[in-house]
Amino acid sequence: MGKYLKWTFYILVGFALMLIIGFKILQFQTKKYSPEEVVNYNGGGNELSVFYNRPFMKDRKIFGGLVPFGEVWRTGANEATTFSSEKTITFGGKKLPAGHYTLWTIPGPEEWKIILNNKQYSWGVNNDGLPSRQPSADVLEVEVPVQTTPEETEQFTIVFEGQGRKPELVLNWEKTKVEVPISW
Repeated sequence: MGKYLKWTFYILVGFALMLIIGFKILQFQTKKYSPEEVVNYNGGGNELSVFYNRPFMKDRKIFGGLVPFGEVWRTGANEATTFSSEKTITFGGKKLPAGHYTLWTIPGPEEWKIILNNKQYSWGVNNDGLPSRQPSADVLEVEVPVQTTPEETEQFTIVFEGQGRKPELVLNWEKTKVEVPISW
């Protein structure tokens, strides 16, 4: 009987190892097309950070196409995009307590809704391909105007611009740019 338990154990361990290795290979393949990026801002006595994945255009129409207008977008690819601040800030004119949030957007042709949610999600979409955001966990929503850029941005980009206590969170892809003013 002990011999059978031993072989069963070895088979189960081997199967688990194959699953882990397969998951890591799949994760590597996914990240190759939308690599991870962490953007930090240190200034004015505060630290801001954004973690996101950066998909490429690859000759696709992005806004109003791949990313539909009027629908929630995970704001990047793969995992849900996260935003954090060490201190309470004003985000787009609204007070936001210090903390770690997921960042969601609803793109539109003239303006975007930027949503911060206090729930952490392991992936940006569920098994049906729909955003995994739970609206009941939203803590802040702001609307910002869309700017059209003369040059196309091939890879989705999030940066902090500005200095001191008044940076802007800038999202840029295709010929679309939105800026969220931040202060504290």
